[in-house]
Amino acid sequence: MSKILKDVSKLRKISSIRPKVSHKTMIKSTLMALILAIAFLVRVLPVRWGYYLNEFDPYVQYRQTKYIIENGLWGPNGWVSWHDYMSWYPWGTTMSITYYPGLPVLGAVIYKCLSALGIPLVGSPTLDPLLSDPVYILCVVLPPIMATLACLAIYFLGKDLGGEAVGLFASFFLALDASYISRTALGFYDDESVGVLTLILVCLFFLRSIEKEKPLKISVIYAVAAGLSLGYLCATWGAARYPINMIALFTLCLILMKRYSTRLFMSYVIVFAIALSIAMNVPRLGSSYIYQTEVMPVYGVFLLLIFSEISKRTQKTSKKTLYYLVFACLISVFFILLWYTGLVRSISTKFLAVLIPSTRFESTIFESVAEHRPSAWGTFYYNWGIGTIFLPVGLYFAIMSATNIGIFMAIFGITTIYFASSMIRITILVSPVISLLWALAIVRLLKPFILSVKEQPEKTKKKYKFRGYISKEMSTGIIALMFIFLILTYVVGTDFMLPPTVRRGPRVFSQAYSPTTIAAAGMSVSSAARDWLDALTWIRENLPPSPSKPGEPVYYNGELVNGTVVASWWDYGYWITAIANRTSLADNGSWNMTQIQQIGLMFMSNETEAVKILRKFNVTHVVVFVTFTVSSSSSGYNYPVFVSLGGDNAKWQWMAKIPGLNDADFGNLTGYLGYDWHDLNRDGSAFDSSGNPQYGEIFANSRGQNTTLYKLMRYGAEMTTWAYSSITLQYFEEAYFSRDKGSAYSGTGYIPLVCVYKVKYPAE
Repeated sequence: MSKILKDVSKLRKISSIRPKVSHKTMIKSTLMALILAIAFLVRVLPVRWGYYLNEFDPYVQYRQTKYIIENGLWGPNGWVSWHDYMSWYPWGTTMSITYYPGLPVLGAVIYKCLSALGIPLVGSPTLDPLLSDPVYILCVVLPPIMATLACLAIYFLGKDLGGEAVGLFASFFLALDASYISRTALGFYDDESVGVLTLILVCLFFLRSIEKEKPLKISVIYAVAAGLSLGYLCATWGAARYPINMIALFTLCLILMKRYSTRLFMSYVIVFAIALSIAMNVPRLGSSYIYQTEVMPVYGVFLLLIFSEISKRTQKTSKKTLYYLVFACLISVFFILLWYTGLVRSISTKFLAVLIPSTRFESTIFESVAEHRPSAWGTFYYNWGIGTIFLPVGLYFAIMSATNIGIFMAIFGITTIYFASSMIRITILVSPVISLLWALAIVRLLKPFILSVKEQPEKTKKKYKFRGYISKEMSTGIIALMFIFLILTYVVGTDFMLPPTVRRGPRVFSQAYSPTTIAAAGMSVSSAARDWLDALTWIRENLPPSPSKPGEPVYYNGELVNGTVVASWWDYGYWITAIANRTSLADNGSWNMTQIQQIGLMFMSNETEAVKILRKFNVTHVVVFVTFTVSSSSSGYNYPVFVSLGGDNAKWQWMAKIPGLNDADFGNLTGYLGYDWHDLNRDGSAFDSSGNPQYGEIFANSRGQNTTLYKLMRYGAEMTTWAYSSITLQYFEEAYFSRDKGSAYSGTGYIPLVCVYKVKYPAE
């Protein structure tokens, strides 16, 4: 019996040393775990469409990650020395000065760590060359993981802004932010997937580094962390220019508000000394980065900080005046010298278009990219629903708090809204700040009503005297109304007022369930189609390898042949190099404007002129992508009709505009190459209420229908529909079509078709 009592006593001693967790902490931890689980699971929903990288840019990031893993970052064969001849043939691409290394380096480091730990990334064996590659698997799954970490990071930033409740709400809103989901869903392995996380860390660390309540040693550690985070962001994402200037603007505001402190000076210097030192060693940026116009505000604010420090330490007015004059002269001389020597360069087109939207029209290639276009104000509501209404409320509370972090969030919110309205791609920068300000607004608005619902003591404090005027029932109703607003956004959808046939439901889930671009065969509809995957796989397995360098022949089936060089519109370049493993003339990097002009001119020329352009680049195959549907006439005759759902038939106008041609010369019927429209009945439409062409209003445009692009698209669509074509090709022959001949018929819906043609050069 005594032995049992001793054992019980030992157990009690062991239980007494277990960590004690309060119910409040347990509830908060559980909520945080649920939010993080939601953030991850929502982003992996596209797995239903297949395990693929999304869009186009992630494929070049995957290629770089794999190259770094196999060849390293430095050295004669490393990434910094990699000149890739598979893209932009025959010139090739120096990868280190074209792309940022941050994301592929991170992916390579994570892969090396997982490999060292013996963690497998590939499950069951597969014949798919991509799905059997553990590097590819890592690239596919990494974005949801980074987004989950961003939701955790924003919790701490929200906690500093307005307490635990603000942190939890901010994390929840970011987890379900449709714009953020679109850039961090399964397979979106691009700069934004780690860029937003790093941006949140920069804000969190910098704001904590200037808090006076913290010991100096802790502030220095936070400043170093902020500098390293900002430096990594510079090496990862071109949008790093935004936090650089935002921190400079915020510091300027603190100076003007007479909130200068030596700790602010110290943190500012540490952050930018580290960040700019890292940035100038990134090959794409180089040492000239520190002289760019976008970085100049950093130096201007730095000099103002010196002024403030001198003013703080100098008592005599005469000395202050002298110092100010000396530094004013030094500033003037400094900036004049930089400008005169040409070290200060003008702002690039992309970033200038964000500041001054009208400048986007100066670059046709820039304007042709959909994500570079301005945002409609309805886009904000479509993205964030009721959060759009709470954004100005959150701004008000942030400003009225009069804290450093409140002022920072106000600047963050106002500037990102302006930039996002200038360019639709920038909406992802709004996601973190709208999550924070929305959370702050809800918590501050609901706080008095929540207090009113609670049991009131007999003696009410003066500060809560207003509770006597609000009944518990009214408070409960207002709280319920607030959650109804959230239900409208996340359960019903922001388009609940639209007809059922048009309504898409909550954008969170419609975005999450959208198939990856390649799984939908490049169409802008949510349907699975393997056309691009099948075509790229066929190219990989059936065409000769590409030359390692321009002009070098390759051995294929025991013979010495010309290596495969594929010409297509630049949208598909990354897919051709990464999936088909063949050389392309252009890709989504779009850095060689002249070559894109040549490709556009080739497609918009007749076959004779097109072949002359193709011969200059030793092109062996041409790829076109067309989307169409099959309609039936009153007599039962089926015929293919092009539809603008992502195919080249929706891009031909840019193929004409970029080389400087007048697109109207090839057809003035919007979206229809090779057709002119004359509005004879003056009703403003070429089609009737049933969607059929109006009689006598649409005419053939001979120049448009004689273009190489039209003939290649029409030939493929007719062969797929009828198994024969009215088009006669002179210098091209069918190599592969992603659809069987005669397989399309009326009622099959939208049809994506990838056509691979072999070039038949005439004898010189």
